[in-house]
Amino acid sequence: MQNYYIWFGLFAVISYIIISDKNTSDAFVYIVDIAKIRIRKKIWWLKNNPSNPIVKYLMWKRSIKMAKEIQKELTNKN
Repeated sequence: MQNYYIWFGLFAVISYIIISDKNTSDAFVYIVDIAKIRIRKKIWWLKNNPSNPIVKYLMWKRSIKMAKEIQKELTNKN
């Protein structure tokens, strides 16, 4: 139960500081934006990292599909 009081107290102090000074509120918004951007960057890197085996498989599958389409297109032209 005391953990809730500690978290509430911390939240109250931070809220008071943010409300009382415009510079701290601007800094808080800036820090939150930086955190969001870093999280989005990490998620993008996990989804598109070539050393990830799932991404490797998807790239291989896409390349094979494209190669078959190009081969089919070339045989139809001849």
